[in-house]
Amino acid sequence: MAIIKKNELKQLSVEDLNKKLEPLKLELMKLRSQSASGSTQNPGRIRLIKRTIAKVLTKLKERQKEKLKGVKKK
Repeated sequence: MAIIKKNELKQLSVEDLNKKLEPLKLELMKLRSQSASGSTQNPGRIRLIKRTIAKVLTKLKERQKEKLKGVKKK
């Protein structure tokens, strides 16, 4: 899974963000198991995947808050 940039995150819908999150979590799990067994090729990738997951979750939370604010104003 490719690393997702902030500009790309702004353009994605909530459904698309959720779809991107699952493969990232799977890749992180695979990388962690490789790291534990000592056969990881790129240990820095774990950090990048973790940061990307955090970005996606942050954007999802922001969208959720925006939705709630819109409901409260009406």
